[in-house]
Amino acid sequence: MKLELYGQTIWLYRKAIDFRRSIDGLVDLVNRELKKPPQDGIYLFYNRGQDKLKCLSWHKNGFVLLYKRLEKGRFCFISGLKEGVVEMNFDELSWCLAGLEWEKMKHWRELNYDKFS
Repeated sequence: MKLELYGQTIWLYRKAIDFRRSIDGLVDLVNRELKKPPQDGIYLFYNRGQDKLKCLSWHKNGFVLLYKRLEKGRFCFISGLKEGVVEMNFDELSWCLAGLEWEKMKHWRELNYDKFS
């Protein structure tokens, strides 16, 4: 199954959640707290220990819930500093899933040259 991530808005929820929440609990959180339609984007959630990540997305006729657990280390989130959500692009999502400090890397840009000297 191929998820079409390109062109969709990706939001990271800025507070740790109770990871007993599954699809229905996360959809309710998006509806009530974020006041966003859950099918309009991709939502990321992390646990208090910051070693687990859940990704909620709508795919054609139902919700998809992806779960990632780091075997070593923690995801890099600046928890507790902001409320609500922060918007991410696909590169930032990829860096985040790799366990990299994506918030520091978001200013990194790939360089393209037509000529080299």
